[in-house]
Amino acid sequence: MPLMKRKNPEEKPDSQTKAGSEKPYKGCLFIVSAPSGAGKSTICRAAQKKFPDISYSISFTTRPPRAGEKEGVDYFFISPSDFEHRIQQGEWAEWAKVHGHYYGTSAEFLNQQLSAGRRILLDIDIVGAEQILKRFPDSVTIFIMPPSLDALRQRLQKRGTDDAETIKKRLIHAEKEIDRKDLYRYVIVNDNLDKAIDEFCDIISRYPPA
Repeated sequence: MPLMKRKNPEEKPDSQTKAGSEKPYKGCLFIVSAPSGAGKSTICRAAQKKFPDISYSISFTTRPPRAGEKEGVDYFFISPSDFEHRIQQGEWAEWAKVHGHYYGTSAEFLNQQLSAGRRILLDIDIVGAEQILKRFPDSVTIFIMPPSLDALRQRLQKRGTDDAETIKKRLIHAEKEIDRKDLYRYVIVNDNLDKAIDEFCDIISRYPPA
């Protein structure tokens, strides 16, 4: 069964606060991470359907669009010089350079949505989550994991998008990610998708919009 963990069972929902500021935000930021193949994207899409008021943070990238990707839907596509300028201006809540391309999350978007009392869903890896938590320390963190690495291997193989060597690398990376799961306030084990979605949506429902 999907397992949900809270670090403190008596813990109450937090109000978001700016790093270095005592002024509380009215909204709530949900940081969601998972190993590739754990079902994170499917669970997030289901939550967006159940909570149509929730905002989804779309990342910026300097890589060119892939076939079928749309501007403002999959990513915001910008030039490397523009991205680097925004680094200098401190406009990213988090950013990284992966395989020669930049990826980042807009701090302005998060600030605007939180100040307006909106709930935001942010799908990001653990490194990005750590950066976000430095700036938004009261974010609600959720980690989604497979029931086992063997189950994850089977899912990746069934997906059919990666060769054997890539799957091997993903599994090694997944093991390292799972070792960091205690960084997160909630942990959901996705061994039944419908139940995992229910667990995920139950968490979101505990933090209603202002």
